[in-house]
Amino acid sequence: MLVPDPKVVRELLTRYASLRIADAERGNPATTGELEDVSYTLCVMMGTTGIREAVAKADALLLGVGRTASMTQVPAGRGGLLAV
Repeated sequence: MLVPDPKVVRELLTRYASLRIADAERGNPATTGELEDVSYTLCVMMGTTGIREAVAKADALLLGVGRTASMTQVPAGRGGLLAV
Protein backbone atom coordinates (compact mmCIF):
# COMPACT_ATOMS: atom_id res chain seq x y z
CA MET A 1 0.00 0.00 0.00
CA LEU A 2 1.32 3.44 -0.90
CA VAL A 3 1.72 5.94 1.92
CA PRO A 4 1.30 9.63 1.10
CA ASP A 5 4.21 11.98 1.68
CA PRO A 6 3.73 13.43 5.19
CA LYS A 7 4.90 16.87 4.04
CA VAL A 8 2.22 17.00 1.37
CA VAL A 9 -0.42 15.73 3.81
CA ARG A 10 0.58 18.40 6.35
CA GLU A 11 0.36 21.11 3.69
CA LEU A 12 -3.07 19.91 2.59
CA LEU A 13 -4.36 19.79 6.17
CA THR A 14 -3.09 23.32 6.78
CA ARG A 15 -4.71 24.55 3.58
CA TYR A 16 -7.95 22.75 4.42
CA ALA A 17 -8.10 24.35 7.87
CA SER A 18 -7.36 27.82 6.48
CA LEU A 19 -10.02 27.46 3.82
CA ARG A 20 -12.61 26.22 6.32
CA ILE A 21 -12.04 29.36 8.38
CA ALA A 22 -12.10 31.64 5.33
CA ASP A 23 -15.24 29.97 4.00
CA ALA A 24 -16.99 30.38 7.35
CA GLU A 25 -16.02 34.05 7.54
CA ARG A 26 -16.61 35.14 3.95
CA GLY A 27 -18.23 32.25 2.13
CA ASN A 28 -17.49 33.45 -1.39
CA PRO A 29 -17.69 31.06 -4.37
CA ALA A 30 -13.92 31.08 -4.97
CA THR A 31 -13.13 30.02 -1.42
CA THR A 32 -15.87 27.42 -1.43
CA GLY A 33 -14.57 25.95 -4.70
CA GLU A 34 -11.01 25.82 -3.45
CA LEU A 35 -12.19 24.15 -0.22
CA GLU A 36 -14.00 21.51 -2.28
CA ASP A 37 -10.85 20.89 -4.33
CA VAL A 38 -8.62 20.50 -1.27
CA SER A 39 -11.22 18.28 0.42
CA TYR A 40 -11.39 16.05 -2.65
CA THR A 41 -7.59 15.83 -2.85
CA LEU A 42 -7.33 14.86 0.83
CA CYS A 43 -9.99 12.19 0.37
CA VAL A 44 -8.21 10.69 -2.64
CA MET A 45 -4.79 10.86 -0.99
CA MET A 46 -6.05 9.17 2.18
CA GLY A 47 -8.24 6.63 0.33
CA THR A 48 -11.54 7.76 1.84
CA THR A 49 -14.89 8.99 0.60
CA GLY A 50 -15.53 11.58 3.31
CA ILE A 51 -13.51 14.53 4.54
CA ARG A 52 -13.92 13.71 8.24
CA GLU A 53 -12.41 10.28 7.73
CA ALA A 54 -9.68 11.74 5.50
CA VAL A 55 -8.70 14.28 8.16
CA ALA A 56 -8.69 11.59 10.85
CA LYS A 57 -6.47 9.31 8.73
CA ALA A 58 -4.16 12.21 7.85
CA ASP A 59 -3.82 13.11 11.54
CA ALA A 60 -3.05 9.49 12.40
CA LEU A 61 -0.45 9.32 9.62
CA LEU A 62 1.28 12.45 10.87
CA LEU A 63 1.21 11.29 14.48
CA GLY A 64 2.75 7.98 13.43
CA VAL A 65 5.47 9.72 11.45
CA GLY A 66 6.30 11.94 14.42
CA ARG A 67 6.64 8.96 16.75
CA THR A 68 8.83 7.07 14.29
CA ALA A 69 11.11 10.06 13.71
CA SER A 70 11.56 10.75 17.43
CA MET A 71 12.51 7.12 18.02
CA THR A 72 15.27 7.18 15.37
CA GLN A 73 17.43 10.02 16.64
CA VAL A 74 21.07 10.19 15.64
CA PRO A 75 23.46 9.59 18.55
CA ALA A 76 24.84 12.65 20.38
CA GLY A 77 27.85 14.22 18.75
CA ARG A 78 26.35 14.04 15.25
CA GLY A 79 24.52 17.35 15.32
CA GLY A 80 21.47 16.06 17.18
CA LEU A 81 19.49 15.77 13.94
CA LEU A 82 16.75 13.23 13.45
CA ALA A 83 17.42 10.39 11.06
CA VAL A 84 14.74 10.39 8.41
